[in-house]
Amino acid sequence: MSLFKRLFSSNGSSNSVNFDWISLTDIEQLEEIIVQSYEQTIVIFKHSTRCSISRFALNNFEKDYNYSKESMLAYYLDLIIFRDVSNEIARKFQIEHQSPQIIVIKKGKAIFSTSHENIEAGILERFV
Repeated sequence: MSLFKRLFSSNGSSNSVNFDWISLTDIEQLEEIIVQSYEQTIVIFKHSTRCSISRFALNNFEKDYNYSKESMLAYYLDLIIFRDVSNEIARKFQIEHQSPQIIVIKKGKAIFSTSHENIEAGILERFV
């Protein structure tokens, strides 16, 4: 698929076929994430399926992400469909909502957040 088609495709599919995301679809999952974050690093990718910049950031992130499930769990949030979950993330972890955005959770707290062109899978190395 051409770069143009990937950037501006109206395909609203929620995630890549080759990436093993954990879908974040319910506010109650946030408590599970907090518990899990004491054992391993959690990354949440907040994605807007209506935004070409978000799609581009997601594709690049998936392409470069190379962490095992033992070292890091990757959650995917479609914030268009699950805006209530996105709002609860902002409230619970005291971070400003952005899109696209990655948030790193460790020991029950958000220890890192970045968005847009600053999203790179490689920056997660320091949190493993």
